[in-house]
Amino acid sequence: MREDGTDQDDVDSGAVDRVAVGIGELTEVPRVAVVIDVMRAFTVAAWAFTRGAERIVLASSEEEALALKESRPGWLALKDGPPAAGFDTVNSPGLIKSAELSGRTVVQKTTAGTVGALAVADAPLVLCASFVVAGATARLLRAAGHGPVTFVVTGEEGRADEDLACAEYIGRRIDGDDVEAAPYLRRARASRAAADLAEGVRLGYRGVHRDDVELCLEVDRFSFAMVARREESLMVLRPGCQSVGAG
Repeated sequence: MREDGTDQDDVDSGAVDRVAVGIGELTEVPRVAVVIDVMRAFTVAAWAFTRGAERIVLASSEEEALALKESRPGWLALKDGPPAAGFDTVNSPGLIKSAELSGRTVVQKTTAGTVGALAVADAPLVLCASFVVAGATARLLRAAGHGPVTFVVTGEEGRADEDLACAEYIGRRIDGDDVEAAPYLRRARASRAAADLAEGVRLGYRGVHRDDVELCLEVDRFSFAMVARREESLMVLRPGCQSVGAG
């Protein structure tokens, strides 16, 4: 048991087998993969859907993101870090929450979240998650008859405490909704990623918004899960659970 009241073995507890691994620790294609990026890729993705985006295409590189945008009229491109030529926006929930994205396709490339999702692209069921969609993700897994779940912790080579805390929270929520979120949020708030974002705001870095940390810690802000699957040659993320099954 941790000092903050959470259990380091929470992900592996319960009736369903659960394991948390870093991207580099994946040795086989999981049956069900839940890719976690709290700060900030999959918080940003949820906000993009809320702002009207139809789908998010997960790109393997910034070059691919720009090429996809250029070859598909009306598509937008999003990246980590400061604004850059060719990209329409950056990986910040505080900045994207006021964007007008109705009906648009967004191509997203980040240093951790999109990499993790592409690493498990062949899994029968891939969910992308953060605290803002944690409850909906757990409910989808509970309803889908999912079997063993692999949580892919994308930050800090699988050691990011905000991602581990979110994975453990979702794992507990699979068993039931009566789970106290506060201890997990405290861990995320004290994480290195949160400190780095706060430092970026203090130093005036472009691509970081003063509200980013708080927006990433709004547990269950949205009522949809996010499902990624191959559509032709692309890995596409969409909200909802239409036709979801673990295969």
